[in-house]
Amino acid sequence: MWRHKVLILTALSFILAAQTPAESACCYFAAKDKDVLQPAQKAFITWDAKKKIESFTVQPKFEGNVADFGMVIPTPSQPKLNEMPREFFKMLAIFTILEPMDVNKYKGGRSQLLFMRSGASRMEAKSRVRILEAGIVGSLDYKIIVADRADDLYAWLKDNKYSYAGDEATLDFYIKKGWFFTVMKIDPAQMKQKPDGTYAGEITPTRFTFSSEKLIYPLKITQISVKDQTEALFYIQAPHKIDLPGAFSYQFTWAPMWNNAVSFALPEKLTRREGAWRSHIRPFVQQFSRQVKQMRSERIEPTTLEWAKKITKKDIDVLKGKKRYNRDAPKADVEKLKLLLDYVEKGQFITKIRKVFTKGEMNADLEFVRAEVNEWEDKIEYYSILPTSPP
Repeated sequence: MWRHKVLILTALSFILAAQTPAESACCYFAAKDKDVLQPAQKAFITWDAKKKIESFTVQPKFEGNVADFGMVIPTPSQPKLNEMPREFFKMLAIFTILEPMDVNKYKGGRSQLLFMRSGASRMEAKSRVRILEAGIVGSLDYKIIVADRADDLYAWLKDNKYSYAGDEATLDFYIKKGWFFTVMKIDPAQMKQKPDGTYAGEITPTRFTFSSEKLIYPLKITQISVKDQTEALFYIQAPHKIDLPGAFSYQFTWAPMWNNAVSFALPEKLTRREGAWRSHIRPFVQQFSRQVKQMRSERIEPTTLEWAKKITKKDIDVLKGKKRYNRDAPKADVEKLKLLLDYVEKGQFITKIRKVFTKGEMNADLEFVRAEVNEWEDKIEYYSILPTSPP
């Protein structure tokens, strides 16, 4: 009999060797009396607003004392699965490193600015669980299934050597919405055994592409495996700059940081868009700063914006090696940026967002929104270090 410990991934802690805990669109299923932890999860999300097509690429990082387990990923429609380059996320992290500060734009010169910054079974026949597709992506065996009832799905998972440790209400949350479930078996060959006998590793990155009415990310399913809080790092590629909704917005930290940074800028160096945006957000800055202080007093960490840029021909040429890459990274890694060419699109905005979710903040799925403040769209890019950027 197999028992399941759900530990869900949420996206994306990917600053190269990131070690922070994370949670995501998937949940892990492990053998009885075995534990599987998720110290990091990586996800790259793309959105075609006209065709209503979404995709996300995930590469869970896991560790534990079991060499045989799987994961489940819910999606609003039947997905198409594709294997991605194994170093995809490493290259994406390198591509989105902030560029050096444009010291000519700010007052005080280089030294002052740098000083500031330092501061198929028996149950299949009996239940209403249907296998729509089965196959192999990379080295992962997968099945795409649907169910009419949560108890049927629960029984199917158990019969197929998965025993769901969470409540059926979470499964029912997705079943009532008519969502699909992709069940994947993890290949033990992808894991490394440590001296203490436990295993650790990252699975092959897998891309899920599916139709969706909204740009959405399954968050609720991850709540079960989170003890107190979990960190998420999202890269979202869309026609415009993206944000999280309501109290999850990064504007509470981003607007004050950016407004403070441009106060050091030479007026003639500000673009017309920057000047207009500064005038618009100025009345909200103190309010946002107070809200951040209030959040932290309640032990809620506000969302932060880490990178945002509309992809240009020059960016594509950097990936191709035709233009100079102007950040610090090993030459061999920079040469591998070509791996991103099939996925990073000219004319699209890539927004990099980090959020630490408390368990109480994970009661529903995320619906990403257009970045704005008081109904004014935020089109400000953030790809170079600012005088007020975190170190």
